Order: sequence, then C-alpha cells, then structure tokens
Amino acid sequence: MKILTIESTCDETAAAIVTDELEILSSVVASQEELHARFKGVVPEIAARAHLERILPVIDETLERANLTLDELDAIAVAHTPGLAGSLLVGLVAAKTLSLALGKPLVGINHLHAHIYACRIASGEDIFPCVGLIASGGHSSLYQCNSPFDFAHLGGTIDDAAGEAFDKVASMLGLPYPGGPAISRVAKDGDPKAYQFPRSFIRDRTRLDFSFSGLKTAVRYAIAGPGKLDFSKIELSDQQISDLAASFQAAVVDCLTAKSILALEQTGLNTLCVGGGVAANQVLRQQLEVAAAAAGAKLIIAPLALCTDNAVMGAIAIEKLKAGIHDDLNLDVAPGLVRLAGK
Repeated sequence: MKILTIESTCDETAAAIVTDELEILSSVVASQEELHARFKGVVPEIAARAHLERILPVIDETLERANLTLDELDAIAVAHTPGLAGSLLVGLVAAKTLSLALGKPLVGINHLHAHIYACRIASGEDIFPCVGLIASGGHSSLYQCNSPFDFAHLGGTIDDAAGEAFDKVASMLGLPYPGGPAISRVAKDGDPKAYQFPRSFIRDRTRLDFSFSGLKTAVRYAIAGPGKLDFSKIELSDQQISDLAASFQAAVVDCLTAKSILALEQTGLNTLCVGGGVAANQVLRQQLEVAAAAAGAKLIIAPLALCTDNAVMGAIAIEKLKAGIHDDLNLDVAPGLVRLAGK
C-alpha cells in the first residue's frame, strides 16, 4: 500500500509517500522561513499564499522522487488539525481533489498525533502506550498516548509555547528567525548559570503545566533593567548575548524535562516519546537522556529530520487504514494555536 501524505499546517509545505510497512519512498519539504524572517514569526496570510504556490510542485516532486504516478497511489492523507486555518485549507483542498479524482480513500491526520508517531517511525517498534511530549513553536503539551489516536491531555503551556518563546527571545537578542537554532548556536559559548531565570511550576508536583511568558519577560528585564521594557538602544556584547541565550535555554529545558519525568511518574508509564521542532534542541535531547536513564525509563526522540514539520509523520494514516477507518469529503479543518508574528 502506497500513501501520499500532505502537510500544510503552518509554514512548511510538505508531501511524502510512505508504505504500509513504514517505508519512506520520498519526502519533500518546502520551507517558508525566508518569507517570515523579517516579521520574526509566521504571518498567516503570507503562509497561506505560499502554500497555494507550492503545494502542486511539492506533490509533483514527491511523486517523481518515488518514481510513481497518481494512479499507483492507494490513499491520500492530509493533516487537517491543528494549525492555521488558511494553511490547513490549502492542503485539505488538494487532498480532497486528489481523493475525488482518483477514487482513493481520504484520511485526516491530527498533526500533534503525527509528531509522536514520528517516534514510532524512527524506532521501528510499537511505542504505545507512552507519555508524549510535543514541544514546538505552537505547542508545548504532555499527553498520555494510549494508541495512535487515543491521546489524553495531561498538561501544557498556559501561555507561550516553548518554540514561541525561543523566537521572541531571539528577537530581543538581535538573533535571526527562527529563534531555536539561533539561540542554540550562540548558547554554546555562554554560561547557563549566568542569569537565574524563573522555572515556572517546576517544583509543583501536582500539575503538568508549563509557562514561558514570565521567562520571556525576565529576559527582557535582564537586558533593559528591572521594570523597564525599552531596550532598543542597549548594545549587548557577544558574551552577554551568549550568556543570556544559554541561561534562557537552560530554563526552558529544565521545565520540559522535569514535567516529562513527572508525567511518567504520575501515569505509571515507562516510555517517553518526544516530537516537535524544539525536540531538535541538543541540550534538551541530552538532558532528557540523562533524566530518563535516572528514572529507568525508555526515551524515544524523533530524529532531527522528523522534528520540524514534515509529511513523513503523516504515515500515522496507515494505522487508520489498517483499522478500516477513513474520512469522506465532508472532512473540515480544525485550526488551533500556532505561533504568529508579533504575538
């Protein structure tokens, strides 16, 4: 069985062809980073227009790389939730059109479920049940994942997502967008203990929530001074930037790690699966490895290529097809929170 999967939830236009044996026949991702960089975040209207321009060329290239024709496909899968409404619609309309024209089953994908399924693809083994941590630009959440489609929400950010905080702090430090890679790069030369930034809820063992808004504000005050918000004329040395970046990164990583281990303890599960763009952060990966080993838990983190948005993780559609489940043409988008420019 060969399945075309389509991903257009935010600012990546992607398609892939996978088999029911989880073999990846092709994968194409068209990034929009250069379009949104000047705004330090994603502009929904720009993202939707870019998807319109790229969706067909991306699908064509995906088929060409797999050396397949449309008629050789067995199903069409598409991420329809959560994400930006306009972006989701582009992918969904393309998928519906192909499904109708080819007479092939249509399968809707939950983008967040797919991020955890990337761990299933990478490990080559069943990962369920597990605790799932999704850390990205729009989401920072913990789930009890009983199956590929049965996710119970355990906790998550009450304000900014981790990736959103990375983007905004990078902007404060004069670093380029996207903020995650930029902060990680300069943080290598910094002291993670130079600034004592807050780690919200980290000592609260009754809840599995995150909060990064106060951390973001603390960085702003560290730059401008207590109670001051205007730092437009303040010049930081390279070492100050590195120290601020390293200290901020350490605070985020500490929170994500502590709550993930607490989730394992509270659920009694022994496997932690991690996906999303922030999961590409090397400090986070290293700290999770140490913490999981200390807790006697199994850790599976999505490989770097499957952390950021991609269509390969849409292979989760195979699980629905094997269960005899597919969608009809009434399938609609269900937008959710995703990082936006200026927010």
